[in-house]
Amino acid sequence: MLHGIRVVDFTRYLPGPFATLRLADMGAEVIKVEPPHTGDPARLMGDQLQGAGLVYLANNRSKKSVTINLKEAEGRELAFQLAAQADVVIEGFRPGVADAMGIGYDRLKEVRPDLVYCSLTGYGQTGPLRSLGGHDLNYMALSGVLSQLRDQSGRPIQPGIQFADMIGGIAASEAILAALVKKERTGEGSYLDISMTDAMIGIMTGHVMIQQVTGQERGVPQLGGSLISYYLYETRDGRFVSLAALEKKFWENFCKAVGREDWIGDHLSPTHEENGTFAEIRALFKSRTFAEWSEFSRKVDCCMAPVLDPGEMVNDPYVREKGLVSDIESREWGRLCQVATSAGGFGAQRRQEEVTPPPALGQHNLDVFQTVLNVSPKQLEEWAERGII
Repeated sequence: MLHGIRVVDFTRYLPGPFATLRLADMGAEVIKVEPPHTGDPARLMGDQLQGAGLVYLANNRSKKSVTINLKEAEGRELAFQLAAQADVVIEGFRPGVADAMGIGYDRLKEVRPDLVYCSLTGYGQTGPLRSLGGHDLNYMALSGVLSQLRDQSGRPIQPGIQFADMIGGIAASEAILAALVKKERTGEGSYLDISMTDAMIGIMTGHVMIQQVTGQERGVPQLGGSLISYYLYETRDGRFVSLAALEKKFWENFCKAVGREDWIGDHLSPTHEENGTFAEIRALFKSRTFAEWSEFSRKVDCCMAPVLDPGEMVNDPYVREKGLVSDIESREWGRLCQVATSAGGFGAQRRQEEVTPPPALGQHNLDVFQTVLNVSPKQLEEWAERGII
């Protein structure tokens, strides 16, 4: 859907690259601008495969990599010239940094009035925290979302997934798509100030309303584990299965399938220790294995699903049959399992043959600088020798 749209991406780590991965999956040409020699820090972060960070390999397929030294005046001018040829520019610097480097929106819009320019940061371009650093855990904490994830003692847990980074990336790609629609209809560009904290606050709509009216801080009580029909149950082998039979028909299907129609009247009863039915259901789930309940969930229409680990998820029949994961062969890193970001899975937006492995650092210098900016090979060679690219 975005074939012909060029995106110049100055972001690093996870939020921005995830946003542009979503655009790349929809067919956009994404040119990733990285520092020479080191590249996006995600290339070296955390666990690695043959010298490449796994976070980088997971979020940068179907992109082009060019290197530009933004610490040099010539490099900053080259970056400006490249950005001026884009439909979309996205950056994740602290407020004011892009302007100081000469690649801010005000300067670019003078030569590209229809440019869609997105700044993706933790706290946004305005407000009392705009100049402070932060990470996913901070944005989750401030938004109120982290307070909803607690262990049995009431202590907030540290999630194993970066919700603010990922949801911030989704918010950025969503806003970019809306701005592209506006551009198509009016010919006007847009400046987008996307804050990851603001994006997380945006998913707290129901919680805020419920707190205002009832004083309840934990959202919809019925969805927080207080009902026997909407609960996480442990299996015989220590795994967990989700049961979400809120509607009576699904609860009846479950009760009949396990031969306990006498439970039907207890549909919305509480998950209290003194509730005999709750104790019996827990005992039932512990009498069968995770595999047995997984098979049950596929046969009985009762809103049940197993709690899968990532390795199980990628091989689940639902995921494989819908093409939501795909194995991409890379010359540098071998087989890479990739997760689709767009509805419909791989091939729904971008043709399968156009899905390419994450690029090596500076892999597309010659291609991009020659075709987009008409730079001669001799000039590129000189810039490379001087550390400009």
